[in-house]
Amino acid sequence: MNIENTKTQMLKGILEYCILSIIQRRDVYASEILEEFNQAELEVVEGTIYPILTRLKNSEYLSYYWQESNSGPPRKYFKITDAGKLFYQELETTWKQIELAINIINK
Repeated sequence: MNIENTKTQMLKGILEYCILSIIQRRDVYASEILEEFNQAELEVVEGTIYPILTRLKNSEYLSYYWQESNSGPPRKYFKITDAGKLFYQELETTWKQIELAINIINK
């Protein structure tokens, strides 16, 4: 078994939750999401983030708007929708259940 493959699959399973967790706090653009992942020492690349953001937008969990930037072209900011907030709450509940189960198993 390849540990890197297993770690990648585990991370893929929680990326939507992590992205929504960031966006539910404030409107952000993709680079800010990547910065937060880097600060948390999660290895995620741009090519992974954009398809997830698009999928969440197409599911109407996110919307976006453009805002002028002082340091370059306008930025696309993502904002969580009411449906996205409900979806995030469901994911958060599921995460807490998984975390509790893992803690019980690890005793």
